[in-house]
Amino acid sequence: MTTLAPDRTRPPHVLLLPDFRRLWIGDTVSQAGAAVTVLALPLVAIGPLGASPFEAGLLVMCEYLGFLLLGLPAGAWVDRMRGRRVMIAGDLGRAALLATLPAAAWLDVLTLPQLYAVGFGLSVLTAFFDIAYQSQLPRLVDADRLVAANVALESSRTVTAAAGPGVGGALIAAVTAPVALVVDAASFLVSAVALSRIRRPDPKPERVPGARLRDEIAEGLRFVFRDRLLRALTLTAAISNLCGTIGASMLLVLLAGELGMSPFLCGLVFTAEALGGLLGSLLTTRAVARLGETRAMCASVLVSGALWLAALPFFHADWRYALACVLQGLGWTAFMTFKIASVALRQRVTPAPLLGRVTATVRFVVWGAMPLGALAGGLLGEYAGVRTALWTGGAGELLAVVPLLLVAVRRSRES
Repeated sequence: MTTLAPDRTRPPHVLLLPDFRRLWIGDTVSQAGAAVTVLALPLVAIGPLGASPFEAGLLVMCEYLGFLLLGLPAGAWVDRMRGRRVMIAGDLGRAALLATLPAAAWLDVLTLPQLYAVGFGLSVLTAFFDIAYQSQLPRLVDADRLVAANVALESSRTVTAAAGPGVGGALIAAVTAPVALVVDAASFLVSAVALSRIRRPDPKPERVPGARLRDEIAEGLRFVFRDRLLRALTLTAAISNLCGTIGASMLLVLLAGELGMSPFLCGLVFTAEALGGLLGSLLTTRAVARLGETRAMCASVLVSGALWLAALPFFHADWRYALACVLQGLGWTAFMTFKIASVALRQRVTPAPLLGRVTATVRFVVWGAMPLGALAGGLLGEYAGVRTALWTGGAGELLAVVPLLLVAVRRSRES
């Protein structure tokens, strides 16, 4: 009797899949350019345009406002369209918007309202792009490799973000912030080219006869909020983003405005965050395997909040700044487990026809909290002080774990 040996052939790494690799290249290049914008837009506002803390907070609010205003209908619209075309159009639109800033600076007509308009336009296009992007991913890789695919994407994002702010700070110092935005505009063009080369068919979804936009939006809302775990993940991420943006909207106001630090030094904190995120993305699979998915995500949110709060006393223009950067980076090391595992879980449990609407629902709540946080941060920074805004946001981050922790406790009691 012949016994067949078990098949020990390992599936190829996700980056060896041609279509996923093209998606990964496009996303990585655009993220590298976006790392420059993270510094350039607020530094243009704070420096040449002399923005106050409140005006700087308004800029950050505009950069996320599209998710709040259009997040829900965007998901239903994306589910009716070819996702890849939506992504390519989003890349081309973002390149065009960013190109207006160096042109206006060259003509000496750059103003804060234009920055606000560009920031809002970027947020609208990013809302559509990201919803289509997360809906496309499960079509390019198998379900059992979704975590690996998300890890690959997050790892490359954090690698580019690690180098981006530091290089971007030097670039801004050399050629000024508006001109540095040309790099970001070019990166979106490269991303559009990479996405256009994906070979997997991108059929137009079949529309259900008589389906109304309002009903489709409601279906996505029901799916998220009727599921206990999805609801908890969404609320945890929303609280984290709300409180995190309160502080983040004022961080560059503190560093570049009050402390007078150079663009290069301002970029180092973002580099530290990205390096920490890279390490965290590489540890995510191990953390989930050891602690279990829900416990690992709870620990991730708790530890990251504590580390970010611990960093705040050390933001000064001396040796303490190095320690603040280290603690800030370690906070992102801890947080990546929640960030990656929660996205993979949502993609795994959501039926394909609902992916766009479910992603849009989550983004509406999670990213929609960010302009509210930025507005609150701007008001606190203007009337209570920049450091007060940072402490308020840091303390609030510790509350983010509560919805997820309640589900974890309930599950342990039921088991």
